[in-house]
Amino acid sequence: MNRIMEICLRSESRNPYEILLELMRLPETPMHGPVHHILDGAAFLTAMHNAGADMDLGAVLSELAQRGAQMPGATCGKWGVCGAASSVGAALAILHGTGPLSDSEYYQDNLRLTSRVLAQIAARGGPRCCKRNGFTALEEAAAFVRERYGTSLEMPRITCTFSAKNPQCIAARCPYHPECAALRDPAAFA
Repeated sequence: MNRIMEICLRSESRNPYEILLELMRLPETPMHGPVHHILDGAAFLTAMHNAGADMDLGAVLSELAQRGAQMPGATCGKWGVCGAASSVGAALAILHGTGPLSDSEYYQDNLRLTSRVLAQIAARGGPRCCKRNGFTALEEAAAFVRERYGTSLEMPRITCTFSAKNPQCIAARCPYHPECAALRDPAAFA
């Protein structure tokens, strides 16, 4: 967690994909696994902080790490809840300060975001890919905070650089695969 924290705390980027990519490229980051349950939300929180969201970034990243560590790997296939969706949902819940007894729009927003991410991940199918699901989570989270709160995060067109390392890559079925990324609607990234 130390390297994740260092990268996030020194980042000035409002681009969650750029932040996530730096975290995913760390030598200790595996292709798949529960560390992504922390990375996705950390990139989102860092970009939100850099876009002006009021938070103690170190404290919220520590809380996210604690929450993310509680979710085991393979939850996408075993529980029907991808860790990428849970990670950005937990990040939003931490940012909002909500808990299980909260009764507010923010409580609902945490669930709305998570369900929105899960719907997109489900539409893309399996087998699991922590990179694809993380990219999806960040795209949906960036769109959600723009629509809901007027917070503008920078979100480029994403092209996966990990596909050759993933033996289960769905290739042309993945919107981030190099063969498909160029075909995606540029208006989606405005």
